[in-house]
Amino acid sequence: MNTSRTALSRWSCALSLLLFASPVFAQAPAAAEQKPFKLGVVTFLSGAAAGPFGVPARNGAEVLVEALNGAKGPGAYAKKGLGGRPIELVFIDEAGGTTKQVSEYREIVQRQNVDAVIGYISSGDCLAVAPVAEELKKLTILFDCGTPRIFEDGSYKYLFRTTAPSTMDNVAAALYVTEMLPGARKIAGINQNYAWGQDSWADFEESMKVLRPATEVTTSQMPKLGAGQYGAEISALMAGRPDVIHSSFWGGDLDAFVLQAVPRGALKKSTAVLTCGETATHKLAGQIPDGTIIGARGPHGAYAPDIELNRWFRTIYQDRFVLSPNYPAYHMAQAILGLKTAYERAQGASAVAPSQDQVIAAFEGISFETPSGTIKMALGKGHQAIEETVYGRAKTVGGKLTFVNVKRYPAGKVNPPDGVKSADWIKTALKPGK
Repeated sequence: MNTSRTALSRWSCALSLLLFASPVFAQAPAAAEQKPFKLGVVTFLSGAAAGPFGVPARNGAEVLVEALNGAKGPGAYAKKGLGGRPIELVFIDEAGGTTKQVSEYREIVQRQNVDAVIGYISSGDCLAVAPVAEELKKLTILFDCGTPRIFEDGSYKYLFRTTAPSTMDNVAAALYVTEMLPGARKIAGINQNYAWGQDSWADFEESMKVLRPATEVTTSQMPKLGAGQYGAEISALMAGRPDVIHSSFWGGDLDAFVLQAVPRGALKKSTAVLTCGETATHKLAGQIPDGTIIGARGPHGAYAPDIELNRWFRTIYQDRFVLSPNYPAYHMAQAILGLKTAYERAQGASAVAPSQDQVIAAFEGISFETPSGTIKMALGKGHQAIEETVYGRAKTVGGKLTFVNVKRYPAGKVNPPDGVKSADWIKTALKPGK
């Protein structure tokens, strides 16, 4: 009897093991966490450009990725991370010059094995890194730098830029000046002596001469990037008594120029056009004279549209950092949301991660929504964005800086068509009657 019971017990245990090991009775394992998408982010974390540019861009990346990883994005951005994969950020300091940036780029791609790179504020750094991205075959998204030379002088597979080049800023600035300052005939410029400053001044000067042929240039000052002291240049600007002073200064150079020019009356005797001026308004609001023409390199910051995506982005940014996001933060958001859109379009309904080539193919020529409105990858064979841009005039009301005479310029009016160089387009497209 005992022997029979023992045998029966052993038989029952064996049967139980077989049943629960079968596909019908097996308990499904917990869903495995998908491998993170490792994203290298390059921005100024030290030096004069960090405060007004690099750190706000980093802050924008942090809050946006945190929300996306928590599946807290609105509308089309509700899916977790990139197609369900959490995003892991790897930050790199852009300070140090082009040689260092090329070395750092190779480091994060070859040794840290990032899946993609978003980065670069300085046009010099963009120009240096662009061919290396092609060499290493790594998806790279330029989020801020503006020189049109990137895609007008080169063709790339792995490189994208989700913001418009500087042509937009300077053509729109000239359109604004001719409309708002009908008596302005004499112009001067102070711009940094490298690709960004040279391209910006060339496009503004040519645009003004096409729109108003009687335009006279009193002086063009080109101090080196990061010079910091502009006494001699301000004297030269004031000597010519221009109606308009154009500057594409950014970061610490912009702040220093405003602080040095205002006490001498240079920005009151002449109307300043600050194409990157929006970043200075956050810190130097009380220093900027009424009437100064302020740009934000697109519909960003105070110029951003009143749409759900913008209200959401501003809220998550302000909740973390108290301050409102400036335009470098908006530029960072455009890059990340562009990558997310391309990745998830390439992925489709599949749960399988798309290949880099599939993401690139999906990225080319897409349109996607951002806190600044719709971005279209319309130039550079679908690798370069265009967007509308906005200008307004500073006016302090009750101690608070506001903007009046705000005017928006559609993307098609201030960006050349694909395959046409900016300099050639300006000479024909801006002629009166066109």
